[in-house]
Parts: sequence; C-alpha cells; structure tokens
Amino acid sequence: MPPKAAYENYIHPGHRACAGCGEVLGIKLVLQAVGEKAIGVVVPSCIGIIIGPFPSATFKIPVYHPAFETAASSAAGISNALIAKGDEETTVVAFAGDGGTSDIGLQALSGAADRNENFIYCCFDNEAYMNTGIQSSSSTPKDAWTMTTPVGKAGRKKEMVEIMSAHHIPYVATACSCFPDDLRRKVKTAKKIKGTKYIHILSPCPTGWRYPEKLTPNIGRLAVETGFFPLYEIRNGTDVEITYEPRHLPVKDYLLAQGRFKHLSTKDLDRVKEEIDSHWRDLKRRAGSSSCS
Repeated sequence: MPPKAAYENYIHPGHRACAGCGEVLGIKLVLQAVGEKAIGVVVPSCIGIIIGPFPSATFKIPVYHPAFETAASSAAGISNALIAKGDEETTVVAFAGDGGTSDIGLQALSGAADRNENFIYCCFDNEAYMNTGIQSSSSTPKDAWTMTTPVGKAGRKKEMVEIMSAHHIPYVATACSCFPDDLRRKVKTAKKIKGTKYIHILSPCPTGWRYPEKLTPNIGRLAVETGFFPLYEIRNGTDVEITYEPRHLPVKDYLLAQGRFKHLSTKDLDRVKEEIDSHWRDLKRRAGSSSCS
C-alpha cells in the first residue's frame, strides 16, 4: 500500500482556479492545517469561484457564502452560535481576498477584532480585484499595473497587518502560499488561540501579475527572499517575531519577472529597495525590542 499522506486534503480536485493560481495552493494549506472540524466563510471573490456552487463545491468542510463585505461579521455570528451550543471544537475560518478585506470588508473586520471574536481570518492577497478584471485595490503595490492603473498605481500598499495589529488581537501573521510549512504552522498556532486571529497570505496570481503560470512557486519565493514581503507574526499587538530571514536577493529579480512591473526604471527599483531596507530596519528593531521585554 502507498504511504499515507502527511496531510489530509480538504479540497477536491477539479476546482475552478486559473492555471498556476497561488491562492488555491494557500487555501489547500490552510484547510490542511485547520482539519475537518471546521466551518468556512467565503465571500464573493476568486475564492468563491474556486470553491464553486453546491452540489459540486470543492471544499470538504461546510461553507457559508455571505455578502462581500461581511466575512468577519458572518464568521463572528457562526462562532457565537457554536459557543451557545457548547461547541468548542469547531474552528471558524473566514476566507476573503484583499479587496474584501482591506477595502470593502474592513469595517466589519475592525469591529469583530475590537470585540475579539473567536475565529481565524485569512486574507488571500493577490494585490488587486482579480475576480472582476484586475482592478486596483488598496492592497495593490505602488507602481503596479492594473486595468484601472494603466501607468502604475500612485499610492503605496495599505499595511493591513499593522492595522490589525493595532487592534491588539491575540495573533497576527504574514504568510505566503509558496512557503507551505510556515503557513501551516501559523494556521495551527492560530487554531490554538482564543479570540480574533488574522493571517495575511500573499497569493501570486499569474493572470493579474502577468507571468507564466509555471513560475508561481518561484515568484512567491522571490517575494519573500528579496525582502519585499516579510514573514513575521505579532502577538497581542506588541510581540513581534520574524519567522523567516530572507536572503535579500535583488528586488529586480522579483519585480521585473512580472509584466505589471515591466515599466519600472532603475530609479524606481532603487526607491523600492530603499523602502524595503527601511521596512526591515523597523521590523528588526521591533522584533529586538519584543525579545528583550
């Protein structure tokens, strides 16, 4: 008999994701870490397309589909219903994209975090409204091409991880679908903690980022290894821990591998490098302060 898989899969094959989708990989890893005793909340998004309609849905756990802006409030309602029934074993997990999190769903998420509702919120960040035609969101990086920013986005990306950390919830973390062990560990950590847990998952998108679908693992790893997307976690709003030390490869290796950044000049690349270095200095300072406290 073949050896038993290390992790049970809770997503059926034959899903509706684009070829090379980094988001579906992240979803698979989250479900592996959460396990079968869970309820999902999925708002309209690429995730809603991937899961598909009943009776041919791809998730093997029960799923509730609420309105676009209500991932957090719906998850909170389900969590409180389980508490009222005396069920302390079932994990409630909200699945939303960056648009449904940093833009449309931010008010509900902030309110749930303020009340410290008991669920895990996973933001699958592909850095634009990919499901509706690649429009810019507040999570789209500066200078990135989208259909609504054809010469590059003017503003910088919203710091959702820091916004959620400012609520002083028990657990906030970044993750990338191309670093599976780190992602699964963080979901398992969140599962053991009571209260609101927020995990921001970078999900490379070949369709919107304009690269060949076979390069998704490389693109995701380059995002981390160049320092563009740090992997870290924050507990109770103050205790910062860097969970992966990148090799700090040239940021052009990441940016210029994507069509959405092909227009960047050497001056633009130098500016991005300076921003990355500044972010890392601040992150290491905070991590050092946490370890000494």
